[in-house]
Amino acid sequence: QVQLVESGGGLVQAGGSLRLSCAASGRTFSRYTMGWFRQAPGKEREFVAAISWIGGSTYYPDSVKGRFTISRDNGKNTVYLQMTSLKPEDTAVYYCAARASAIQFTTTDYDYWGQGTQVTVSS
Repeated sequence: QVQLVESGGGLVQAGGSLRLSCAASGRTFSRYTMGWFRQAPGKEREFVAAISWIGGSTYYPDSVKGRFTISRDNGKNTVYLQMTSLKPEDTAVYYCAARASAIQFTTTDYDYWGQGTQVTVSS
């Protein structure tokens, strides 16, 4: 079992930056692929970033590539999402997720989810 708790969301102006954190419980955190997803009102939850269990591989959709960076600190059981050059269309609830296998990009592939943290980007 893995429990995930996100933090770091908030209100930021367009062009600004935020760093989200996701703290995980469990002794085997380092063995999990970690992902970030987001869900805007009226839209489906979408993939934002993922990182392999040793941190050697990262993946992003084109919508955030070059602006968002996922990283992890296995010693602290924490995964981060650094978001820069934020746009109003980045406004959403951001969720951290974990899966005990290789990187995947859909919500159904992840076994554990946090409660989400709101990110609002004003224009």
